This record gives sequence, structure tokens and C-alpha cells, in this order.
Amino acid sequence: MSNVKLFESKKVRTHWDEEQEKWYFSVIDVIEILTDSSIPKRYWSDLKKKLQSEGSQLYEKIVQLKMEASDGKKYATDCLDTPDLLRMIQSIPSPKAEPFKQWLAKTGYERMQEIADPAQSLDRARENWQKLGRSEKWIQQRMTGQETRNKLTDYWKDSGVQKSDEFAFLTNIIHQEWTGLTVKKHKDLKGLKTQNLRDHMSEAELIFTALAELSTRQIAETEKAIGLKQNAIASKNGGKIAKDARLALEFKTGKKVITPENFLPPAKGKNLPIKKVGKIGKK
Repeated sequence: MSNVKLFESKKVRTHWDEEQEKWYFSVIDVIEILTDSSIPKRYWSDLKKKLQSEGSQLYEKIVQLKMEASDGKKYATDCLDTPDLLRMIQSIPSPKAEPFKQWLAKTGYERMQEIADPAQSLDRARENWQKLGRSEKWIQQRMTGQETRNKLTDYWKDSGVQKSDEFAFLTNIIHQEWTGLTVKKHKDLKGLKTQNLRDHMSEAELIFTALAELSTRQIAETEKAIGLKQNAIASKNGGKIAKDARLALEFKTGKKVITPENFLPPAKGKNLPIKKVGKIGKK
């Protein structure tokens, strides 16, 4: 299970291994946080050579996992589990090393709690969004949309869709049908790179995304869609329902649903809050 954790508002790509019951962390993300380097890949490359020349066993513990990069695609990424990551941190002189170690320990403890009580993961997600300045109304819509998404992916799994690239393929069909944009183009519109698109959607975008995915699941269930091909047809039909609703709303209000606004901080993006969008046709 891939995920993103926050350390002092900075994102760390992670992967939870269900079988081994342990976290893996993107080394590049950790190095960027600890060193504030603008080229963390080069820092990591030099550190790997140093570790290898010293005969460190840590070099052999590196695991490559596919994680989403800034272009929205997934690439093999060097990762380490918690104990090995702690060993790596010892090789990096940084004032953030100790706070980061404490954060790692907290992350592991919280995951054990979430396994025992899944509701806690929802509480922590809510807490993270609150820290990022999201309104309670937005958070509720985001969580409702996630529940709708989970029900759809559960159906896909049960109907023979298993691979992550197949999930991405079907998701893109739905998204492109209702928005007129691929997921990547929508992220580009908002000026996003590694960020999760849904975390930067307006309330309206979240609602129409949920409508598209709810419609897709109900159509797939009604038609008993099996496999990638049949679910792709259901995905297009589900997306069209949300598209028709979007066009009807835009016609009635004169306002666009798809917006370039995001929640990026001023240093990296345009605005912190999502602004109102202008009427259709106006510059």
C-alpha cells in the first residue's frame, strides 16, 4: 500500500508492506528533508558510493519500489525500511536528524494502532488536512469521496482488475470523460507535480469526481462488468454521467467546475486557499 506521510508539512512517499508489516520510505524524499538539497538524487548517489566503499551492508538493503514521481508516472525508487533508514540517517549530518527519528517512531506506532482500529487512519487523515488549512466542509467532502473511491476499487479487485497500472488506466478513463482532461493534464493545470490531485481539488471538483466514480461502480455492478475491457466501458459511461451534470451546472451558473486553483503554499504555487473561479467565457 503506497501512501504519503507529512513531516513538518513536507511529503515523504511511503509503502506499507502488508505481509512483512513494515514501512518502506523513499530515500530521496528523506534526504531532501534532512539536507535541504536542491539535488537530493546527486547527494544520495554520492552517499551510496561512500557506503559501498566503506563496505556498509546498508547498500545491500536498498529495495526498489514503484512510486509516483513529479510527472505523475510511477518509477522504481530506492527505499529503506525503518531500521535501515535510521542507519542511513546516522551518515547524514543534519539538525533535523533527531526530530525525523522521532517522527519515524511515531509513524510506526500509529500504523500498529490503525491495524487494530482502522478508524484511526481516518482521524489522522483529517488531522493532516486540518494542519494544511483545509476547511471542515472540504475535509468532509474529501473523506466522502475517498469512501466512494474505495468501494469502486474494491469492485475492480473482485472483478479481476488487479494491477496498479490497470487501476490508473480505468481512473484516467473516468477522469478524462467527466473533465475533458487526463489526470496529468488536470495536475498540470493546477501546477502540481508530486502532489495528490484530489488534495488540491475544489469542493465542486471533489463532488463531480465522486459522482463519476459512484456512477461507474453502479453501472459496472448492474452490467456485471468483468475484467479490464468491460470495466473500461463502465468507466466511460460513469464518467459521462458526471460530465453531463457538469455541463448542465456550468450552463446554469456560468461558472467553470474545473479550476486551476490549488492549495499550494505561496512559495511554490499561486495561492494558499482556493479562489472563486470566473464566469465561462470571461478572461
